Amino acid sequence: MSSSFDRQQVSFLSSMSAAAAKLGSGAGTKRSLAPPSPSPSVGSTTSAAAAGSLTPRRADRDTPVGNIVYSQPALTGTGDSIISQMAYAVSWLRGKDEPQACADVLGYLSATTRPEHEQEFFVDQMRRNPQIQWIPDPSLSEQTWRSGTYAHRPIIPGVKNKTQLLAYLQKKTDASGVSVKDLKDGWPDCDSTITELEQDHRVLVIRAKKDGAARIVWLDDSSLFHEIDPQLKLMWARVEVPSVDNIVARLVAAQQKPASEDPRLKAAQAPKENKKKKTQRRTGKSTNLHMEHLLKDYSHMKR
Repeated sequence: MSSSFDRQQVSFLSSMSAAAAKLGSGAGTKRSLAPPSPSPSVGSTTSAAAAGSLTPRRADRDTPVGNIVYSQPALTGTGDSIISQMAYAVSWLRGKDEPQACADVLGYLSATTRPEHEQEFFVDQMRRNPQIQWIPDPSLSEQTWRSGTYAHRPIIPGVKNKTQLLAYLQKKTDASGVSVKDLKDGWPDCDSTITELEQDHRVLVIRAKKDGAARIVWLDDSSLFHEIDPQLKLMWARVEVPSVDNIVARLVAAQQKPASEDPRLKAAQAPKENKKKKTQRRTGKSTNLHMEHLLKDYSHMKR
């Protein structure tokens, strides 16, 4: 026991003297050193050497540890793909009242610093997009990829105010309504105008039950609207309407001929027919003629 304790004491004193020498030699440097930890025992150092060093590397110690969410992408922003950039271009052009030049669109997307072939490819895709209208430059005989202006092409073109909406509804040749969602593609703030026209009985509107938002719009004629006398509404509310079960009996009691008889009474008075199931005799051509000699009855030949 004493010899083992002596060895541990000698090991501890030697480690302390080595640490003191390091502190003395590094006093002139600017880096501050943490006080050395006590040296482990002989048994612990032996087990640590056998199992491998558990001290983290310097690169691991210098790496800051934070709340890293590995389920999220490292880079977030507006997106760099051609599809996402095209969506931003359409949304930006939707809010503009006048056509925009190619340089203005690329400048909004911060794409002017990209290579020229990438810009040309994006402009070509813009001209192919059904939601974007390309207006060629009339002063040029031959168009380039930088020429012309661009504007948003709405689903319902030319409808951005009250007069244009009524004119569009009047030009319709069928009885279908106009979707408010399609109207908002080119006229985002059309809700107030639709409500105003509905109050003036110039349009018919179907609204959602959840939030009352307008869904479909039809043309209405204000000359067909007549205000009903409140006294007549009150009298109509007091009228007692008989139920379906006794409406025929009430009409007969009032010596009035019903427009149609009660189908339930007619079905109850109708005699029930006893339909007997008829068995049909099977008549068919025998297909086993080649086996008739085998199917003959030979029971009379038994002894």
